[in-house]
Amino acid sequence: MKVILTADVKGQGKKGELVNVSDGYARNFLFPKNLAIEANSAAMSELKNRENAAAFHKQEEIDAAKAVAKKLDGQTVIIKAKAGSQGKLFGAVTSKEVAAEINKSFGVNVDKKKTSIADIKNFGEYTAEIRLYTGITAKITVRVEE
Repeated sequence: MKVILTADVKGQGKKGELVNVSDGYARNFLFPKNLAIEANSAAMSELKNRENAAAFHKQEEIDAAKAVAKKLDGQTVIIKAKAGSQGKLFGAVTSKEVAAEINKSFGVNVDKKKTSIADIKNFGEYTAEIRLYTGITAKITVRVEE
């Protein structure tokens, strides 16, 4: 019997999958515990609509990430920092500060965890990579000035 799982079932599949199980297993275990519904035409069309909607939303996220990457790629972010007498910074410029400056300068909300840059302890220019989506990145230049 073909059923659509409404919850993750160990050994059978994940929520939303169409699986083939024995009739007794479906009637005596899955249906009474509301772990699955029978795969009739109405349920199949609903499953297909849900899958199409999920694919559409994923494509929208990818398109948005590509647009942000195009906007940020090659841009320069200037960060002001205080330094001691020998030109060494007090503390370091971290990915949190870089993400905040990107948000302020370009109006793009970037997560500090998605910004990969080594801690900057001197003045100069550095390259940072921002992961916007799986496989979509943007490289920016970070200039640290006094």
